Amino acid sequence: MKAIICGANGAMGKLIDQILGDQTVGRVSIDGENNVPKTFAQLGTVDADIIIDFSHHSAIADVITYAKENNLSIVVGTTGHTEEERAMIFAAAKELPVFYSGNMSLGIAVLCKLAKEAAAFFPDADIEIVETHHTRKVDAPSGTAKMLFNAIHEVRPNAVANCGRSGEGKRTRDEIGIHALRLGNVVGIHEVHIHTGSQSLTLKHEAHTRAMLADGAVVAARFMEGKAPGLYTMTELLEEQACAVR
Repeated sequence: MKAIICGANGAMGKLIDQILGDQTVGRVSIDGENNVPKTFAQLGTVDADIIIDFSHHSAIADVITYAKENNLSIVVGTTGHTEEERAMIFAAAKELPVFYSGNMSLGIAVLCKLAKEAAAFFPDADIEIVETHHTRKVDAPSGTAKMLFNAIHEVRPNAVANCGRSGEGKRTRDEIGIHALRLGNVVGIHEVHIHTGSQSLTLKHEAHTRAMLADGAVVAARFMEGKAPGLYTMTELLEEQACAVR
């Protein structure tokens, strides 16, 4: 595998670079530090297989354009995309192999799977999602919290997200509250609270370092080798890994 890292000078980009070693064949970073090209135009044509994007959500148009011009796969690890940018990602997946996830942690992927199964098993339970991150995080709720809601929504199609509940009014039956906490240097904590009236179940994932995201991004990039055009997520990755274990 030969990869280009978009966001190479960022914390995640540097971690991914360390893991890949000589499999990194190109780097782009908007700050241009460390002699890294600021744009794909400055990078030029590189013999690569895939772009791993951990930059800023606004860079996705340039990532997609370069990938199309050079027939590359894409791993999108950046979060905070607008609806217009998400539409661009989905459209690109009709022409290119695109891996898209709001969180690259394999542990979070398992959490989403368990949350979906629990929501189906307890169809009348109240469910709330709580995410906690460091005070420097700019988007809320987190992409991971949205992933958890979407996973639950697959088995509860009438579910409605209530982000940051406030004001007056009772909780509705189909409501799923999503709450964002910002505290100190917390890397990331995600909890799914399920309450039936007679019992409670809490599913929790806690990130200790951001290295888990870099590890997951590299696993995703290797998973994408040889894939046909289409949109791939952690669901497909977990299924493939589960089949390999059986």
